[in-house]
Amino acid sequence: MTIKIAVTGKSGSGKTTITKALLSVIKEHFPEKSILLFDNDLTGELGHTFGLDIRNTIYGIRSGKHEYRTGIPQHMTKQEYIEWAMEDIIVSLDDNVDIIVSWLVGSKDCRCPVTGQINVALQRLFDRYDFVIFDCEFDLKYLNQLVDVDIDLTLVIANPMIESINLAKRIDEYSAKYAAGGQLGIVINKAENTDMTEVYNLIKESDMEILGSIPYDSELAKGSVSRESELVNEAMNHLYFRLNLPQENNK
Repeated sequence: MTIKIAVTGKSGSGKTTITKALLSVIKEHFPEKSILLFDNDLTGELGHTFGLDIRNTIYGIRSGKHEYRTGIPQHMTKQEYIEWAMEDIIVSLDDNVDIIVSWLVGSKDCRCPVTGQINVALQRLFDRYDFVIFDCEFDLKYLNQLVDVDIDLTLVIANPMIESINLAKRIDEYSAKYAAGGQLGIVINKAENTDMTEVYNLIKESDMEILGSIPYDSELAKGSVSRESELVNEAMNHLYFRLNLPQENNK
């Protein structure tokens, strides 16, 4: 069964850094498992952190603007064509990790057949992987406009500021109906050694689950393109055991 994880939050909160840290931890615990990174953020930043400029997207398939790497096979149904096209835009990062980028998505209100065909193609694609990690655009609503998917774990990333926590509350509320009963909670990112009593009290008053915190890394603040941080990875490793995810191999 595929484990689906969504990382949500305001732009600049550190979603991509957390996504990469989570990827690192899963690879450490389950080195043989297959993982799909799904970049649902309009910035397309996730690919850049791996040194990639990924321009072939799901939107390109939908709009008919995608330039295929190979000739289009003959005598395919439209559904077969969409699924074949998905294969063409997947980028392999290593033997067990792939990445795909959505970019712009259409509304579910659109009655054009391609909306449903992309939905089906993505569901079949996800079923091929042990883990799918979604780097989301703000909340789960934008992802849901593209594909119907049950999320096992949703991480709402927020910074240790009142304004950021209030926004996280909105994200939590917007995402709840799409989380399909999976674990949904807040992760405080860029936490410094300061008194965060007011921040934690606000979270508790908002009835949001606090999953943990990630420390501030001054090296990332210098603009690391790779978004790699040993400090963040270590914190995510400790946080992992509080998450509703497989804790031992082969389970």
